[in-house]
Amino acid sequence: MTTPTVLLVHGVRASATMWRAQLRALRAAGVPALAPDLPGHGARAGEAFTVERALATLDDAAGAVGGPVVVVGLSMGGYLALHWAARTGRPAAVLAASCCTRPAGPPLWAYRRLAGAIARLPDGGARLGEVLARRALPAQALADVNAGGMSVGVMDAVLAGLAHIDPLADLRAVAVPVWLVNGRWDHFRTQERRFLRQCAAGRLVVVPGASHLVSLVRPVAFNRVLLELVDTVGARPTPTAGPGAALPAPARAPGPVRPVSPARRRPGAARGAAAPRPPGR
Repeated sequence: MTTPTVLLVHGVRASATMWRAQLRALRAAGVPALAPDLPGHGARAGEAFTVERALATLDDAAGAVGGPVVVVGLSMGGYLALHWAARTGRPAAVLAASCCTRPAGPPLWAYRRLAGAIARLPDGGARLGEVLARRALPAQALADVNAGGMSVGVMDAVLAGLAHIDPLADLRAVAVPVWLVNGRWDHFRTQERRFLRQCAAGRLVVVPGASHLVSLVRPVAFNRVLLELVDTVGARPTPTAGPGAALPAPARAPGPVRPVSPARRRPGAARGAAAPRPPGR
């Protein structure tokens, strides 16, 4: 049994410090983990963001790991985690949180217009970001996010880059287990069943009471799902057919995750949508 290393990919404007609750839980469980800052964020706020530079960051982080890797991303980080997995075949599993809407078409255009208007504020939208974060996040999560700083002025570059990513095609290209984790009140879960149907070995987990920032507002529930995925990967033999070799579909989840009616899936795809019992924060 090989314990995988978890590679955590943060969301837009945040940094690696948003994963502090997950890093503590993984450390307590004896699971190694990495949480790099992406270009344009955190300690690298002065660098220009591009998708290629973000993927290179994940390449570099995974390159330092000898064994299997479970890549975990939230929002922007979820889209990047899927895209990296599809391009490289490196991960043994993917947990993609809060990224079940295609970043394309009129919604993306409207979002970019809004982000552009905010960026033109005298402070680049910093004050507005602080107010919204205080309203959306528990005190500890807010402290974790603020520890790495909130990047202003990076939104348009991120949205422009994501416009060229097709997460549905990425999901079809990923042969390893993919768990889609969304908060119950997440506005980015509108296409979650469609996303699930693209997975060869997928599972959908909906966390009750959580918003888009599911790992921050419900860290205990999120950590239970994450550790379960790590256990699932660690209990299976390491693939021998190369970095893109497929793993079997994950078993039904015990404990905090209960089965729900699976979505209709594409032919040959594994079944196993699930949602967690409400564990509280």
